[in-house]
Amino acid sequence: MSCFFIALVPPQDIQDYTNQIKQYFADRYVSSGALKSPPHITLQPPFEWADANLPLLEASLKEFASGQQPVVITLRGFDAFVPRVIYINVVISQELLTLQANLMAYTESNLGIVDKVSKIRPFAPHMTVAFRDLTKQNFKAAWPEFEKRQLHFEFTANQITLLLHDGKRWNIKSEFGFLASEQ
Repeated sequence: MSCFFIALVPPQDIQDYTNQIKQYFADRYVSSGALKSPPHITLQPPFEWADANLPLLEASLKEFASGQQPVVITLRGFDAFVPRVIYINVVISQELLTLQANLMAYTESNLGIVDKVSKIRPFAPHMTVAFRDLTKQNFKAAWPEFEKRQLHFEFTANQITLLLHDGKRWNIKSEFGFLASEQ
C-alpha cells in the first residue's frame, strides 16, 4: 500500500515564490513541515491505495481529467487555521468548488475512495506555507508579519496532479490534463 493525494499544482514561478516563503518559515520559525510537498491545493486528501492497482487509479484519473474544463485560480493574501497553520489564500470560485466536488464524487463511485472528514467539513482551498509543526508561540510571532502581507497571483489550472508519499515527503507521481489542454 502507498499513500497518495490529488491536487492542483501551480506553475513553476508560483511554486518558486511559495517555496521561498516555506523556507523562510523553516529558517525563522522552525516550521519545515510544509517543505515536504510541492506547493499545491489539495482536492482529494491523502488515501491509501494498493501499489498493484496503480494503473487503475491512473487510468481513472486520466478519464476524469479529460472531461474537465480548465479553472482559473486566484491566490490572494495569507490566511490561517489558528493557532498552527499559515497559508496562501485561494479565492473560492464556483468552478473550483465544482471541480473538487466532482473529483470527490468520481473517486468515491469509481474507485471506492472516501474521505470521511470531507463529508462533514466544507472544502477550504489553500496553499500551506507553515504547517502544524509551527508552535503556537511561533504562530503568534509570524502571523502579524503575514496577516496583512500583499500577495496576488492568477493561473489557469489545466491538470490534476497525483502525489505519492515516499516515506519522507510527497512527490509528483503523475499529471492528468484537462479537456482543453489535450488538443
